[in-house]
Parts: sequence; structure tokens; C-alpha cells
Amino acid sequence: MILNIFLLLVGFVVLIYGADKLVEAASSLAARLGVPSIVIGLTIVAFGTSAPELVVNVFASLENKTELVLGNVLGSNIFNVLGILGVCSLIYPLTVKSNTTWLEIPLSLLAAVAVLTISSDVLLDGATVNSVSRVEGLILLLFFFIFLVYNLMVARRGAGEEVIETKGYSYLKSALFILVGLVGLVLGGRLIVTSAVSIAQTLGMSERIIGLTIVSVGTSLPELATSLAAVRKRNVDIAIGNVVGSNIFNIFLILGISSVTRPLQVQQAAFTDIAVNIAAGLLLFIFVFTGKGRQIVRWEGVVLLAVYAGYLFMLVSNE
Repeated sequence: MILNIFLLLVGFVVLIYGADKLVEAASSLAARLGVPSIVIGLTIVAFGTSAPELVVNVFASLENKTELVLGNVLGSNIFNVLGILGVCSLIYPLTVKSNTTWLEIPLSLLAAVAVLTISSDVLLDGATVNSVSRVEGLILLLFFFIFLVYNLMVARRGAGEEVIETKGYSYLKSALFILVGLVGLVLGGRLIVTSAVSIAQTLGMSERIIGLTIVSVGTSLPELATSLAAVRKRNVDIAIGNVVGSNIFNIFLILGISSVTRPLQVQQAAFTDIAVNIAAGLLLFIFVFTGKGRQIVRWEGVVLLAVYAGYLFMLVSNE
């Protein structure tokens, strides 16, 4: 048990370090090749913060750990909104300034509803089991592609608004760190999946619970670090945009790739998590688009954290 916990922690460190080095090296290489800063930010950096969830889910899908796959996606999205935005809004009120974010918040809520729709085969189709098929995974990836192209078009119209700082690595150093990053992602992701499953078996817990709690929070650490850094610099719009963008990536890209890798069977218990994910998106929508100033103030942050604490208590008490 102690060894598995140690390996899980090592897996998170290696995974996040690998993602960080991959982003640094790829961003440096792209800048040397003349790729615009906005494209680097919307592709390489965005993919990098979602890389931990993606790698863990691909490994879990290959090993047919479908509860872990769905638990990681839903748990990450729930933690992003209720946990990360809750903490960040306690530090400083979060104001939405960007028109892009105004669109992304409703889209993230729509993505949460989409998960419920594609998972409800028994109710909607009269099937014998609920699942997310490869075809539905391809549809999610199509939505992700549309979302990415839209963001690139919007960003190009405001090309002077944001400059992505990149490292001045040589071509050789960039290639070396890209390789190191990829190795870190693979080794870290493999360690996390195997040790998380072992911990669940030892404690008599389901893979769903492990995915919704330990694994999802661990893989969301890059989003937490990015949002906290943005709030400290008073770039509060980035804090919200980072979380909302990550949630859209998690459903359209990561769940899409996971279900294309292997169709996911959806257990009945997962519908509680799907409902909480929708509720979190709805709370974010209400807090931002009602009241004054398009912002999440401190008392609303307390509400988000209280809901998250209540959800965790429900998970543990029902296990």
C-alpha cells in the first residue's frame, strides 16, 4: 500500500514534469520556426496542460479501466470549476473580460450536457447498457476541431493582445527536451494508472472513486498552478479562461480520444457524477452571467468550495 502511494506520487511528479518540459521545448521550437504567439498559446500550451489527463486516460482505456477513464474526465472538470475557481475567487474576485470566454462558458456547459446525452443509451435508445461508442467519440473530436479552429480565428483577429514567453532553446535542446517530456508523460501516466488501480483494490474502493478524487485532482495540478499564478498577477480573466478551456478540452478531446481508443461502458453510478458536472457548469454560468460585473466574487467562491466538499463527502459516505 505504501509503495503504491509512493509510486502514485512519483507518477504525478514525472507526468507533470514531462508535460512542462514538452510545452517549454515545443513552444521554443515553434517560436524559432516563426509560429505566431497566439497559435503557440492556443495549441501547444493548451494541449500541454491537458496532457496529463490525456495520457492517463489513454493508458486506462487500453487496459479497459473505463470507470477510471470517465472518473478522471468528470472529476477533473468538477475540480476545475468547484475547486480551482473556488480557491482563486477567494484570493481575488474573478472578472470575465474576454468575449471569447463569454462564449466558452456556455459551451463548457453544453459539453457537460453532451456527456449526459451520449451516455444515456438505455433511456434514449432502449439499449441494454449505457456506453460511449467510437462513433460518439469521433463526434466529440469533430466538435473539438471546430472549437479549436474558431479559437484560432478569434485569436488572429486580436493577434497583438497576448505574447507567449518562450525559452530560447536551440533546435537540438528543444528536440532533447521534447523527447524527455514524452518519456515523462508515458512513464508517469503508466505509473499513475497501475498504482491507482492497486490502491483501489487494496482499499476495496471502486476505480471510479479513485478516478474522481486522487487521479483527477493530481492530473489537474497544471490547471491549478496556472490559475493561481494568473490570479497573483491579477490576470483574472486568464484564470477563468484556463479552467473553462480545460473543461472543453477534457470532454471533446480527451473523452473523444479515450472512447475512440476503446468504447466506454457507463455505470449507473457515473450518472451522479455527470449530474454534478452539469451542476458545476450551471453554477459557473449563473455566477458569471447574473449579478453585476460579470465576475465570481468571494462568497460565490465559498459556495463553489462548499458544493465540492459536499460532493466529496457524498462519494466517500456512499462507497
